[in-house]
Amino acid sequence: MALPAITPYSLPTAEELPANRVGWTVDPDRAVLLVHDLQNYFLRAFKPDQSPVPELLANVRQLTGQARALGIPVVYSAQPGGQSPGERGLQQDFWGPGLPDDPQAKAIADAVAPEPGDTVLTKWKYSAFVRTDLDERMRLRGRDQLVITGVYAHIGVLMSACDAWMRDIQAFVVADAVADFSRADHDMALAWAAGKCAVVTTTDRVLAAATVGHAPKGA
Repeated sequence: MALPAITPYSLPTAEELPANRVGWTVDPDRAVLLVHDLQNYFLRAFKPDQSPVPELLANVRQLTGQARALGIPVVYSAQPGGQSPGERGLQQDFWGPGLPDDPQAKAIADAVAPEPGDTVLTKWKYSAFVRTDLDERMRLRGRDQLVITGVYAHIGVLMSACDAWMRDIQAFVVADAVADFSRADHDMALAWAAGKCAVVTTTDRVLAAATVGHAPKGA
């Protein structure tokens, strides 16, 4: 199965977010910012000049910029191109061969590209923790919060949030800094995360929390 052609849709607003089950707040001294799979290959499924892509990239850019300014580690996940069937494993059955071995397809979008000091992890499965050293990197730096942005919300973003929870890492899914196959998939991912494994928040709330060391009530 190839990636679908994604119909444009609007990102959720703060008023449209599901209720969070827990009241965790982002702490700059504890957090790591994850930019999940924002590679050109995955963004090509969207219409580039229509929602949600421009807003998604603008919000991720704001978050990465502030994270770097505050010393919050910025970690990117990126899937390799030209994987063998053995490397793909069961992803081959669900999604086919994956990314081609093409530098432009594999590259992270220019608008949010890594900068010196950032970390880029080679990612093999849905979760950014599987077959990577993300967990070890976080623990070595005394970090136990993961702020998650990127694509796709109901697949890798959600699985990374759930995997963080299973490792006793507090996860934050930034509702307007992730995107998905559809608004319905997007909303489903947010509702599941808010009820089971993460705090669902917004770019503005994360920026405010990182600036003052605590999030506004309800973030």
